[in-house]
Amino acid sequence: MAAIISDKFRIFNATQFLESLSEPSGGADTSAERTRMYFFVGRPQRWDAYLELFNQNATLFVAGNEVYIGANYASATFKATIREVYENSLLLHSVGPQTNSVPTAGQSLKGYNGTADTGAEALTGVYRYATEDVPPVPLDNQTEKYDIYDDIIAAKRITTDFARSVIRRFNWDTSANPIFDMWKPDYSTTPGSGGQIGKASATGSTNIADAKYYLINSQYEVFKCLYNGEDLTPGGAQATNEPKTTPSGGSGTYSNGIFTEDPSAPGDYVWKYMYTIPTDDVLRFLSTDFMPIVLPSNASRVATEAIATGAPNAINVVLIENAGSSLTNGTYYAPVVGDGTGAIVEITVAGQAITNVSMEAVGQDYTYASIPLQDGLVSGDPSWTGSAVGLYTDAGLTTSATGAVPANATGALEVILPPQGGHGANFEEELNAKRVMTNIRLTYAEGSGDFPVDNDFRRIGIIRDPFAAGGSTFATADTLSGVYAVKVNGATADFIPDETISQTAAAGGTAFGTVVSWERDAGNAGPGGAGVLKYIQSPSLHTDAGVVREIENSGNAITGAQSFGSGTVDASSNDSLVGVTFSSGLASPEIGNNTGEVIYVENRRLITRAADQIEDIKLVIEF
Repeated sequence: MAAIISDKFRIFNATQFLESLSEPSGGADTSAERTRMYFFVGRPQRWDAYLELFNQNATLFVAGNEVYIGANYASATFKATIREVYENSLLLHSVGPQTNSVPTAGQSLKGYNGTADTGAEALTGVYRYATEDVPPVPLDNQTEKYDIYDDIIAAKRITTDFARSVIRRFNWDTSANPIFDMWKPDYSTTPGSGGQIGKASATGSTNIADAKYYLINSQYEVFKCLYNGEDLTPGGAQATNEPKTTPSGGSGTYSNGIFTEDPSAPGDYVWKYMYTIPTDDVLRFLSTDFMPIVLPSNASRVATEAIATGAPNAINVVLIENAGSSLTNGTYYAPVVGDGTGAIVEITVAGQAITNVSMEAVGQDYTYASIPLQDGLVSGDPSWTGSAVGLYTDAGLTTSATGAVPANATGALEVILPPQGGHGANFEEELNAKRVMTNIRLTYAEGSGDFPVDNDFRRIGIIRDPFAAGGSTFATADTLSGVYAVKVNGATADFIPDETISQTAAAGGTAFGTVVSWERDAGNAGPGGAGVLKYIQSPSLHTDAGVVREIENSGNAITGAQSFGSGTVDASSNDSLVGVTFSSGLASPEIGNNTGEVIYVENRRLITRAADQIEDIKLVIEF
């Protein structure tokens, strides 16, 4: 059965995403009828290749040594150096001899110290190659979702201020874009097998989604091409005058939303003004590849839509499909026949052929239309009942041009139907807005410290409707911390971001974590002392006898593996510091673990932060 997922479906999904940021307007922010979207950053630790292990023997693998798979190290096709050793996994770097060497599940992995085997052996499980320059491709499964939550650093709520529909960017640039496509309702492909003949645009596109039929000019005005001269110039004419709402110096005319390069010159471009991008949107949502569609409340958009709704489904363009022959020279007028009313074309005949067609009146309400080049034909069009359809010598269609179309004459005109509702009636559908851009600005230590500035991140994404920690109510705060935190007293040295920390649990075993941030208390100028330690915990990195143990306020020391700093939890602290609120010296993430749905995730190279730095993160989602 033949079927497609149409661009209209993708546009619908993109529009629904944007609408979800603000609707419904009534009701409590925590109600189930509302949608809450959060942009998050995560993954403070570096990207390395991950290799799961099982059936490991009694000899331990050691960081800094190598591992290999094969009969011996010299002939092995998979080799790597150990970065970190965990209970049931290894982090690896310098994978070789080739980066596409991949261990398969159940192979025997051996340790190597540079000169000989170490005796450490295990069987291999899941493997994912990654480096700081080559982040892994995200996986769409439940395990990946759990991993994403484990290393979220912080999240910021997305509102309509931070998101726009975006379309591909085409600039007014006669070198890069000498020819533009014109909007047509019937571009289509020609299949490899028979049964259908398609129609391509001037630039070779076979659907409107890929066509180059609009632009942004030097004044951040967006115009849509209604006519590019392709009926008189096969392949389309070259654009010569930049479309503007304020043309000057003979560079064209602008009236009622239409820019024409030169009304007196057949074949010159005709452009429809759509909207002007305001300065804030230029700064937030205009990129090298994409440009925004303004919000429905934008004044320039409202004015354009008013023109469309004032005369819905008007006819703005008629093409010369066949210039014909044996026609009587002169200037004539003809009604557009169809289910609409009021459209009239002016036709110029010279050398017994049609040389130019322009709109005398655009009419309205057309979903099909044609222009019969005949004299004396009675139309079924309600606006012309009782009158002859064909050529007239006056624009009022009162004096017919009998004989202008002799019996042996030829010629044909093609009426270009507008998009549903008319040009400018539905911006998102007309301009194929199947993408949404979010632009999230992280300003210093955003959220009173929810976004720490002393570490980097490598993952961004969007979560829909997460819960606040410790309950079943939806999170509604502007920013949310995603990490654990402890209030530390008596630290002997500053903890280092990304180092492993450990604490002996009161009931036995060891709790582990990875440092995200260490911030000394105000007024504590020396290293160590009192401060806030933020960290993450993950089953893939921090298990002890198969369990991720919580760091406690038991009085046992927390120790850094690289800094060798050591301090204890201040169990008397119930303060709110650097974005988190402590209870007896401990704080949990403000995002309920594994709640909501991760609807978008992207793994990136590291993005560094600094105390005096602002990041604008543009994220483009294609539906």
